[in-house]
This record gives sequence, structure tokens and C-alpha cells, in this order.
Amino acid sequence: MDIILVGYGRMGKAIERLALQRGHIVVERYDAPTSNVFRDTHHFERGDVCIEFSVPQAAEINCSHCLDIDMPVVSGTTGWLEGVRILQERANREGKSFFYASNFSLGVNVLFELNRRLAKIMGEQTDYIPFIKETHHIHKLDAPSGTALTLAESIVSNSNRFYYEGLSNSLEGERLEIESVREGEVPGIHEVVWRSSVDKISLCHEAFSRNGFALGAILAAEYALTHKGALTMEQMLGF
Repeated sequence: MDIILVGYGRMGKAIERLALQRGHIVVERYDAPTSNVFRDTHHFERGDVCIEFSVPQAAEINCSHCLDIDMPVVSGTTGWLEGVRILQERANREGKSFFYASNFSLGVNVLFELNRRLAKIMGEQTDYIPFIKETHHIHKLDAPSGTALTLAESIVSNSNRFYYEGLSNSLEGERLEIESVREGEVPGIHEVVWRSSVDKISLCHEAFSRNGFALGAILAAEYALTHKGALTMEQMLGF
């Protein structure tokens, strides 16, 4: 698989390292996060798939260009949910390959599934109040993290008792609390807690490095080569 990397920071370098170990080739690397990388689209003819980890203000343009030239694209840039929804609709409508995930870690996606199941159980348990805490390195630009918002979306959609702005058409009920912490070089910690006056139930995932995210992105790129439409980790993992 010949890969084009858009975004060559810490994550891009981790993806390249693991991609080479899996026998893939990185044919182009773009460190600049803006649409300028697409001015000469003939460079993209060398690639089979694009993996995009840039910044929120550039991600929609970057991924749109890939769809324009019918190149499968995998994006892990967070902080542009409305743009993601637009491109997912376009990918389904036009039969293009657009794979988006707020987090490509296989472990985090197990957490997503457990969170969905727990939210369904706890939705009517009025004695319990949910709370999300996410901790990341000081370089992370968006807060709350995309992963925290994905966790929140499952809770909001499975209970009419809570809301979080941007995730629901209604602002009725109690606002779901999300705490964001930025410290040191923490790769990522996410915790979901349901607390009552007598006990608490918690789900937690802690990443030890970026390798888990990088591996998931490469697996997603392999999957996108043979699948069309708006693709997700849930589909790939069979949840």
C-alpha cells in the first residue's frame, strides 16, 4: 500500500514507522496542514490512500480534495464535527471512501462499545449522574477531545436526562459534565464515571504511547482500500 501522509508531526511520524514495519510505503509527506499541499494533485497519483492528521481548520479542505480525486482518505483530525458529517454524507452519496474516527486506538474503540452498552443500562437509573474526564499532553489543540465528545454522544443519545451542546438538538435536562486536563506529554486518558450517593461505576482507558493510535490508522487505511462510503471503526471491528 502506497500512503500519502498529510500532517507529519508526532502522529504522522509514528504512522510512518509502523507502516514501514507492515510492509507499506510512504510516498509523500506533507508537514504543512493547509490546502496548499493539493495545488499539484499529480503528486497524489503515486498514492493508494491518504492518511490525514492535521488541524481542525484544514481538515475539511484536505479530505474534500481527496474525495475530489477519488482517493480513499483516513482522517483522525478532531475538532471539526460538522465538517465530518458533511463529508460522511458526501462519501455515502458519491460512493467515495472516507474513514473518520475521533480515536483510532483499538482499546479506545472497545471503550466506546462498553460506554454505549453502559449508557443504555444507566439511561433510566436516575440515581446515577455521568461524568467524563479526559487528560492529554499540552500540545493538544482541541478541548474537549474528540474522544470525549464521542463518549458524550453515546450518553446523550441513550438518555433524555442529559445534553451537551453540539451533540443534541435539545438543550433540555442536565448538562453532561466533561473535564479537560492538559499536562506534560500524556498520550491520552479517558474516564467515564456514573456516580450515585452510594457508589460509582467507571470505565477508563489510558494510552501509553501513540503506537496504538498509529496502528489503528494504518488498519483503517487498509480497510478503506476495499470499502466505500462513510467508514468507521465500529464497522471495521464488527461491533
